[in-house]
Amino acid sequence: MPAAPEPGTADPLALRGVVPPTVTAFDADGAVDHEATAAHAQFVVDGGANGVFPLGTNGEFPLLTGAERRKVVETVTDAVDAPVIAGVGAPSTRETVDNATHAASTGADGVVVVTPYYYPLDAEAAVRHYRAVAEAVDVPVYVYHIPSKTGNELSLSTLDRLAAIEGVVGVKDSSKDVPWLAQAIDAHPELTFLAGSDSLLFPGLEIGCSGVVSAVANVFPELVVDLYDAYDAGDEAEARRLQSTVFEVRSALKRGPYMAGVKTALSLRDLNFDAGGLRAPLRTMDDEGRAALRTDLQGLGLL
Repeated sequence: MPAAPEPGTADPLALRGVVPPTVTAFDADGAVDHEATAAHAQFVVDGGANGVFPLGTNGEFPLLTGAERRKVVETVTDAVDAPVIAGVGAPSTRETVDNATHAASTGADGVVVVTPYYYPLDAEAAVRHYRAVAEAVDVPVYVYHIPSKTGNELSLSTLDRLAAIEGVVGVKDSSKDVPWLAQAIDAHPELTFLAGSDSLLFPGLEIGCSGVVSAVANVFPELVVDLYDAYDAGDEAEARRLQSTVFEVRSALKRGPYMAGVKTALSLRDLNFDAGGLRAPLRTMDDEGRAALRTDLQGLGLL
């Protein structure tokens, strides 16, 4: 009998397992490389991922134009035979609704809505925002909670109100606030919860997350899939061991400029696509950082 937590009863996609936040690839001129973006999404699915989440943080969504974002969603939904939950969040409700309706129209199976960012958001504004999105689309809506990046934290009482909105079916939590997440899961068995930090894959499963959104899985999907499968098979000792490896990979990927590790590590694997660099103002790793990352990953037996 599977040991991993069940998805929420209100979630029609019944999301579980490993759902990587796939990268947006860029060519040498800095334009979106749609062929490589599609190839990366297929790569993680081939590696055992249960679904894909384009236009999350790893997808560099705030750095893309509206037209680029829409095309990325089209590219990924066309590329993979797996559930696609597309990132559609924006600072304004109007733009978020437009992104969500487009994603639904192009075949995305669900939409992930990051809390609006830049301006402070009170509970009433959050409820109105998510209600507007949920009323605009017929696909499931997942709340993306990452207060360290948005500046807006959802209280448990606000989450209660969001959970009551028809169409809101889950939460991707990257707050790293384990007590918040544990209480949210306890209060809302109808919602699917996805652990959004590689530091909390095993702990997230332990407290009731049915799936994990893992940046490490963008580079080494097999590693994170093995962790989830071990947990689901009841082998907690193996899952803990693999979480330890994920800790080491995570630390290695954090070497150098913010978020440069994932694409650098992808370039160190013998793959049939090149995800390119990051879009400015984000920076790629220098040669010294790249060499150190290679040494780290070789030491872990991953290259």
